[in-house]
Amino acid sequence: MKSSIVKAVGVASILTLAAGGLTACSSDTTSGGSAGGDGKVKEIEVWTWAAGYDESAKIFNDTHDDIKIKYTQIEPGNKGGYDKIRNSITAGNAPCIAQVGFETLPSFVAEGNVVDVTEFAGKDKDLYAPAGWAGVNVGGKTYGAPQDQGPMVLFYNKTVFEANGVAVPTTWAEYQAAGEKLKAAGIKLTGTYEDYDYSGFAWQAGAPWYEIKDGAWSITPDSPANLEVADYWQGLIDADVIGAGIWSDDWAAGLGDGSIATIVGAAWFAGILKDSAAASSGDWAVAELPQWKAGDARTGNVGGSLSAVLKGCDDPEAAWTVANWISTDPASVDELVKGGGVYPASVAGLESELLATGDDYFGGQVISDVFKTASGQVNEDWAWGPGVSTLVGTLGTGMKQAYAKEGGATVATALTGAREATVSELKQQGIAVNE
Repeated sequence: MKSSIVKAVGVASILTLAAGGLTACSSDTTSGGSAGGDGKVKEIEVWTWAAGYDESAKIFNDTHDDIKIKYTQIEPGNKGGYDKIRNSITAGNAPCIAQVGFETLPSFVAEGNVVDVTEFAGKDKDLYAPAGWAGVNVGGKTYGAPQDQGPMVLFYNKTVFEANGVAVPTTWAEYQAAGEKLKAAGIKLTGTYEDYDYSGFAWQAGAPWYEIKDGAWSITPDSPANLEVADYWQGLIDADVIGAGIWSDDWAAGLGDGSIATIVGAAWFAGILKDSAAASSGDWAVAELPQWKAGDARTGNVGGSLSAVLKGCDDPEAAWTVANWISTDPASVDELVKGGGVYPASVAGLESELLATGDDYFGGQVISDVFKTASGQVNEDWAWGPGVSTLVGTLGTGMKQAYAKEGGATVATALTGAREATVSELKQQGIAVNE
């Protein structure tokens, strides 16, 4: 979605947002320090699922007198975290700040579960990478501080590529040709991509899944531009160059023994690869994402999250202060990198010394240099919308069927099924949707 479209039409004017407020989610205490000269200390409660935030909270509390963090680690969003957050808002005992994925933020906006902090956050925009900042804005309003981002790159088994005379592909046509050559040696080019993991290909191509038109949402995963991407991926399926299902034991085994030669994915896949294929340390390298057109320099983004300020927070300004500090303070960012393996969304985070050294797993390559370049190349023609859980969940089911070649299923039919399911859900919720 063109960023200008998002800014021109406020999402709040399109969707019916829940009205009213809930009980405050921060509190004042009188133990030590001062806030506003009244001798009280503001407590801001923070919930995240990524590791490292507990240490960040300790640093904040050790260096601040007027505000203190009360930290709780929760389950990842789609594994119960979002339900916990929503239930706490309904019950009136929500934290001021919670981790929310970029893709889920529009649904939280539609539900009225987050607070607009634009007036506090605007001055700090330049502290963040453009892709990260775009992820926390919906309808021209800011709802929290970017935590991490997921610019897409190409992870490839350098040892396998060299042994089979395969050059690092710079275009998707070259990527498919590499797959054909590796197939002759009994090696699969890649594993499957099913839901969010597939979205980055459309993102890179400038083929959005959501648009706003005539005051309503258009759900567009099977638009003509998206079908071009689908046709390409279908070609890989038909050529039998795709291996085991992503995240499966067979997939991890293939990465480890060299029978699956690439991962096309977000920067955070580096940690996944190390955990899943420890035995192949030294074999892998990282390159920029292949391009749809030779000479282009665009990539997609998969993942990324923000410290969202939740409905019911009685001091959004203090909440922004905390959220912004967590993401931009150098010591805090280092704890997030060490503890959770996040790829930072802040400019200061991208300069962390922890990201500036060679990685033994990748043969000494400074992989963060590739990630940083990719961060500046994320296509801006994309935004998430409401009903994303249904969209990607339905897409995941359809993609599995397409990879298995079940009942005539294809990537295109998976995308159409995702659109139909999402449109149906949004209509049931009373959200204006274009046919």
